[in-house]
Amino acid sequence: MPAIGLLSVELHIPGSRSLKDKRGVLRSIKDRLRKLNVSVTELDYHELHQRSALGVVAIGSTRSVVDRSLSTANDEIGKRADHVILSMAIDWLM
Repeated sequence: MPAIGLLSVELHIPGSRSLKDKRGVLRSIKDRLRKLNVSVTELDYHELHQRSALGVVAIGSTRSVVDRSLSTANDEIGKRADHVILSMAIDWLM
């Protein structure tokens, strides 16, 4: 049975002094995540320059495949030192 998972991640970007700085950090994250064959978008805090909420979606043939993809995505987000992960949650849509 196919599975769809949503990884929700809230970030604090302490070095960001403007929305332009924030967009640069998010662009870097998004570019790296797209190489993992997942979809990613900013979900919230569009007007705040030091905070962001990202949504990462993966679809696969089984739940374990999707879980692995989302775990890899979460690890990739955590690799950078220019932001702090405030919260992370995985929701199963199917």
